[in-house]
Amino acid sequence: MNHEDLLRRFRVEPGSRFRLADHDPSWIGEDEFGELGHDELKERAKAILARNVEALSKAQELLWADDTRALLIVLQGMDTAGKDGLIKHLLTGVNPQGCDVVSFKQPSAEELDHAFLWRCMKRTPERGRIAIFNRSHYEDVLVVRVRPELLRAAKLPDGLREETFWSRRYEDLNAFERHLDSNGTLVLKFFLNISRDEQRKRLLSRLDDPRKQWKFSAADLAERGRWDAYQDAYERAITATSTPWAPWNIVPADHKWVARAVVSAVVARAIAALGLREPRLDEAAIGRLDEARKALESERPR
Repeated sequence: MNHEDLLRRFRVEPGSRFRLADHDPSWIGEDEFGELGHDELKERAKAILARNVEALSKAQELLWADDTRALLIVLQGMDTAGKDGLIKHLLTGVNPQGCDVVSFKQPSAEELDHAFLWRCMKRTPERGRIAIFNRSHYEDVLVVRVRPELLRAAKLPDGLREETFWSRRYEDLNAFERHLDSNGTLVLKFFLNISRDEQRKRLLSRLDDPRKQWKFSAADLAERGRWDAYQDAYERAITATSTPWAPWNIVPADHKWVARAVVSAVVARAIAALGLREPRLDEAAIGRLDEARKALESERPR
C-alpha cells in the first residue's frame, strides 16, 4: 500500500455513511507490517512523526512568507483520546509566533448571546498562520445534542428547535468551512477514535498516578456514561459534514504513537499539495536590494 492509499483509508469520503464499527481504534498497520514487533512499529511511527514535524516547520515559514493561505486543524474526540499530547508533539518544531491553539470550553454568557459559530469564527487563523482547535464548532452538534439542557440554555426561539434543527446546523457547519476554504484557509478535521476499554485504562491511569490526578474530574465519568449517545452523535455529524473542501479523517487513537504519526502525515501531505513557494521579487525590488547591499558594503568599520 503506497503513502496516498494509506492516508485515504483514514478519510471519510464525502457523501458516504460513516460508521465507527468500520474503523478499528487499535489499528497499528497493514499486513505488510505484520513481521515487525510492537517496539519496531513504535519506533517507525516516531520516525514518521519527526519527519512530518520538520515538514510542518518548513511549511509554516512558507505560509508566513506567502501570506495568502492559512491552516486550521480541527481535533475532536472523547475524553482521554490524546488531543493535548498530539498538539504538543505536532507543534514541536513550529514557531509559536505563527500558531494559535484554541480550546473551546463551555460557552460564556457573551457567547450564548451570539450565533453558535461566532466564538469560533473570530478565532480562525489569519493568512500566513496556523490554528488548532482543541474541540471546536462541532461541540454544538455533539455535546449539545447529547445533553439537551445545554440547547435549552442557548437562548434560541422556540420555533427554531424543530425537527430539522440538527440538519440545518450541519448545513451551517458545511457553509462555514466552505467559506473558509474559498478564502484561502485549508481546513483539516480529525476525529481521534479511542475505544471504550482504552478510555477506561487512561482514566484509571489518571487516578493511580499522582502526577495525573489533577486531570481527573467527576464530569469525566458522567460523560463516559453517555458513551453510546456520543458515538451516535459523532456518526451523524461526521456523515453529514465530511465534504470535498473539508473531509473528516478518522484516526485510530488507542495507541498514541499511531495517532500522532497519522495526523502528522495527513497534515504534511495536505500542506505539500498546496504547492506554496517563497515569494519572487520583481526587478524593482531586486534593484533596491542591490542598493541596500552597496550601502552596507560601503560603510566604514567604527
